[in-house]
Amino acid sequence: MTATGAETVDVPPSALADAVLERLTAAYAGAADPVRAVAMRAYMKDVAPFLGLPTPERRALSRAVLAGTSRPDEADCTAIALRCWALPQREYHYFAVDYLRRHAGRCTSAFLPVTRHLVTTVPWWDTVDLLAAHVVGALVAADPRLTADMDAWITDDDLWVVRTALLHQLRYKESTDADRLFAYCLHRSGHPDFFIRKAIGWALREYAKTDPEAVRAFLARERGRFAPLSVREALKNLGD
Repeated sequence: MTATGAETVDVPPSALADAVLERLTAAYAGAADPVRAVAMRAYMKDVAPFLGLPTPERRALSRAVLAGTSRPDEADCTAIALRCWALPQREYHYFAVDYLRRHAGRCTSAFLPVTRHLVTTVPWWDTVDLLAAHVVGALVAADPRLTADMDAWITDDDLWVVRTALLHQLRYKESTDADRLFAYCLHRSGHPDFFIRKAIGWALREYAKTDPEAVRAFLARERGRFAPLSVREALKNLGD
């Protein structure tokens, strides 16, 4: 079995994935609310159909689905994520994201192509941002050799891959590679898309919580190269 999308990756066999997907599809489908699903799909700009599960209810169902299951290895994580992503309804993608956030530490650098598939398949901020900060970021932190991949991603033609590169250090705090962060922001400073301009500002604003003077100094030198949106976002909590 393969998963189709901008990045094609194999779905490995996994008894755990078999069990989880059987439980998951039964639980989620049984709680579907078609009326709420219409509103949720509209709110997310028609990126995907929805079952109509509010987040608290969805996560309660997820906990029941996973009760008593074993800890996954990397193949299990891959199979669960890709099989969820192959289902049309967005809540299954959310389940996969939550699962990967919980078990990112079980995955090695070899998992990065899977994350790229997820980022580039049915992409929207609701899944991409969490994958960037909690999964891709965790993989790169665990294996700094993956910074070379991030250096390639920041130059990519796919805006969601670029956004992931910009946001992957979002939770690094004192471990942030500030030079790389600033270089990424400068490299994409002229990007016309809202989601990239917003991500630049968000990444800088988050790092400003750790080193506000570095962000102030950077923008004092370079703010003329950035869209007003990026600057506003970056300075939102600095009082400038």
